[in-house]
Amino acid sequence: MLKQMFFLFRYYLEMFIDFLFSLYWDGHRRTIPALDKKHTLLKESAVSLAAKIRYKELKSRDLVAICIERIKLVNPYLNAVTDERFEDALKDAEEVDRMIEKGLSEEEFKKKPFLGVPFTAKESHAVLGMLHTLGIEARRGVRVDYDAECVRLLREAGAIPVAVTNVPEINKWQETRNMVFGQTNNPYHCGRTVGGSSGGEAALCAALASPIALCSDIGGSTRMPAFFCGLYGINPTAGHTSLKGSVLRNGTDPTIASIGFASKHLVDLVPLTKIVAADKAGLLQLDRQVDLKKIKYFYVESSKDIRISPICSDLRKAMKRVISRISDETTGDRSPRRYYHNGFNYMFALWKHAMTKETEVFAKMLTNNTGEVNGVCELGKKIIGQSSYTLAAILKLIDDQVLPAVNKEWAEKLTGELKTDLLNTLGTDGVLLFPSAPSPAPYHYSLYLRPFNFAYWGIFNVLRMPSIQVPLGLNAEGIPLGIQVVAGPQQDALCVAVAQQLTDMFGGYVPPCTVN
Repeated sequence: MLKQMFFLFRYYLEMFIDFLFSLYWDGHRRTIPALDKKHTLLKESAVSLAAKIRYKELKSRDLVAICIERIKLVNPYLNAVTDERFEDALKDAEEVDRMIEKGLSEEEFKKKPFLGVPFTAKESHAVLGMLHTLGIEARRGVRVDYDAECVRLLREAGAIPVAVTNVPEINKWQETRNMVFGQTNNPYHCGRTVGGSSGGEAALCAALASPIALCSDIGGSTRMPAFFCGLYGINPTAGHTSLKGSVLRNGTDPTIASIGFASKHLVDLVPLTKIVAADKAGLLQLDRQVDLKKIKYFYVESSKDIRISPICSDLRKAMKRVISRISDETTGDRSPRRYYHNGFNYMFALWKHAMTKETEVFAKMLTNNTGEVNGVCELGKKIIGQSSYTLAAILKLIDDQVLPAVNKEWAEKLTGELKTDLLNTLGTDGVLLFPSAPSPAPYHYSLYLRPFNFAYWGIFNVLRMPSIQVPLGLNAEGIPLGIQVVAGPQQDALCVAVAQQLTDMFGGYVPPCTVN
């Protein structure tokens, strides 16, 4: 009863917080430039663009040039790009056009399914010759002479890197903001966050400026920005994509992180994921034919984790609409059924414990591994304006260094029980419909009052389960809504099939600007 009273109080407190922040940030709502006739190609999927290039209906150079023009047009509103290779990208595209003009075999096209299509990557992925700062002062101006494995694989598939985009410090916060490049804005409302850590990618993609957005996800870093920016976002089963060259990782250490993509089009996610999964792509069963008539649906309406904000009414209604529509099309034991487990009461705690198994040490990485930052000292320096780090990074340090660690035995036991029960429930033909977050894209800085809300995504990193973020249109204020579709490990195809079902029902991505 006390817990219910707490959640009720918190629900109205959240509304009051949003009201206070709206008084300032609603005055910063700007409409990004319309997509004019010249740039309408950028509405299309990467798969469609690749086909047009392949069949000589479109020149790669023209597509890359259009992409660059659109980036230049929207970036002043978004502040998403941290470095670009526009001239080199145009040269790469011209080389693609020459290759196609001379003639390529079917086998060569199969090896390069995205030949001539431009892409952007979050700046924490190393891209040859580009800035690779990770958003920290200690790496300001640092460029790399190699490609991260995911970037190399995309290049090998024929895609052309055009720019790298903004991230929070070492990818660890729910907003894309750092002391090197500043803050990235949401294309639907410049006074709201794009999420993190792939915020720059999601902003450009949603603004119809990037056909392929290369992301990664260790606690929602692909799905969160995808949700806040009205996109699809895939986080494949952990352990099937290489993190080599991403966030200075060597690619050999086990991790709950995965390489993923944000996209306006669901159709792009499977072929792109197969590329970065490389020789492990077959294990994900992405080509598996899924019969929707055999899928069982389970859903969770809200977590009872007291650290996390209650689900707002817009997202509760969105979940109800999804359940209602699926119920209309299913019968018997396939009708959506409620699911809950005590583990969802401790989503943040379980994620915090899981992160202790990662090899990276946040306090050391902030110094580019030349020392170790003390959170309490930095908080004092921040108060007098002398810190080189954002408040978000300092709070993460304090959580790591000062606040008590999660009990290992308890966390391991509860994580195991949650995973076992969930896998037994879902089997190989079940999906879990799960809230994306407590609310649509929050106002800038308001997440300092809601630091644990990302756990709605992070819990599935802990469980090493695949998840797809699916857009569900916009609310009355024009801010994107969405839902997560989750399945058992290596059942990624189930997520894709149900995401397509929801797309057919609700329409998918809605542009943040006028499309002429």
